[in-house]
Amino acid sequence: MTYIGNSPTTKEHQKDVDIITRPRSTGSILKPFLYAAMLDAGDILPNTLVADIPTKIGSYNPQNFNKKFDGAVFASTALSKSLNVPAVRMLQSFGLDRFYHYLKELNLKDIKYNANHYGLSLILGGAESNLWDLCKSYASMASTINHYDDTQGKYYKDEFLEPSYLANFEPNFGEISFEKTIFDAGSTYLTFEALNKVNRPEGEENWKFYNNSNKIAWKTGTSFGFRDAWAIGTTKDYVVGVWVGNADGEGRPGLVGISAAAPILFNVFDILPKSDWFEQPYDELIKIPICSKSGYRASDICEERDTVFVQQAGLKTKPCPYHIWVHLDKNEQFQVNSSCEILKNMIHKSWFVLPPLQEFFYKNSQPFYKRLPKFRKDCLSEEKLQMAFISPEENTTIYLTKDFNREKNNLLLKVVHTNSNIKLYWYLNTRFIGTTQSIHELEVLPPKGTYLITVIDEFGNEIYREIEIKE
Repeated sequence: MTYIGNSPTTKEHQKDVDIITRPRSTGSILKPFLYAAMLDAGDILPNTLVADIPTKIGSYNPQNFNKKFDGAVFASTALSKSLNVPAVRMLQSFGLDRFYHYLKELNLKDIKYNANHYGLSLILGGAESNLWDLCKSYASMASTINHYDDTQGKYYKDEFLEPSYLANFEPNFGEISFEKTIFDAGSTYLTFEALNKVNRPEGEENWKFYNNSNKIAWKTGTSFGFRDAWAIGTTKDYVVGVWVGNADGEGRPGLVGISAAAPILFNVFDILPKSDWFEQPYDELIKIPICSKSGYRASDICEERDTVFVQQAGLKTKPCPYHIWVHLDKNEQFQVNSSCEILKNMIHKSWFVLPPLQEFFYKNSQPFYKRLPKFRKDCLSEEKLQMAFISPEENTTIYLTKDFNREKNNLLLKVVHTNSNIKLYWYLNTRFIGTTQSIHELEVLPPKGTYLITVIDEFGNEIYREIEIKE
């Protein structure tokens, strides 16, 4: 083991501070534990679609690092891309107290307060931990898989023990048991498989093309204010953890995990002997058909399927909820029903349909996504809900007025809908700007330019308005 508490520096810069045991904001470094916990509990499969849409929970409004949304992403992709919004929504779905219990089982000693103290920000750096505790947790997850293979399908009761940096330390993992300690080997293996797909930093992008390259399960983290940059990676034989920052907690622009900590991590792995990848724990996995588009267990009407290994607990997950039967005209251009078409002229197809808000962003990043056709005009349908702009008027050039303090007044957007209780989602060009319900009025103050206002209701109906703002 190599243990370096701080890089060489001067006394004035606190050269004798052992940062390894000091609590620091975790950034995104806890996300793999949530993913593993949800797999372990049977709440998701590796590629279950999770929402990546504008999200506001109470006063909490999480944002992705790139300020963009994909609509819906596979859970494994959300982890490998470290998307914040899906992580928060997954934590809310899984349950804050449930996840907090897993963290306490991992014995992350600096998470001292109750779950409500941290709230949903727990998954994005709202809590503190230290490099020692985090590395020991990743190491224990790795040894869980290794020991499962060594013992032909069993676990040690004290798998997640406290490690030591002493050369003569002999770990005692306790008795052998058929019961998992925290995460089962299958869920842990699938978590590492997802972390192996994390995009590597500059200079490491082509690692797959070299025979001597290591497969590494790794994760970065960046705390609020650029105070902490993390990178932790594991192979079958080694765990490497890196923290970069200032001992006094002062932030620095550009101090992010991928550019500040990750290159050091890979430099260390380049020095270490090449390590094999983990043995797949087949007894904790099961091969099942899943829906290729949604990542859920395939339903009878999922038209595209993959057969993959998932964790045993994954059998508890529900089948794909996104495929529905639709009835189309003979040209497959419109939906029809018995009010407008005879049965023998209908074509019946399975259709992949996302909820409206997810669909709005998903179709921009997934060009092959096909929206559900509208009903033919001669068909009776309950979905013929209508809405219209009251203001601004169509193709309007707007000059924003000023108040007595010479400050510009907001532009009022106003829409009426036939369903008075429906929720509407508003966009300025492709940027989400708000939600309204009952009273559909929204104020904005955009700079001069040309804009497309888009309003979507809960059923996916859309209206548009083009305007130009001049000064």
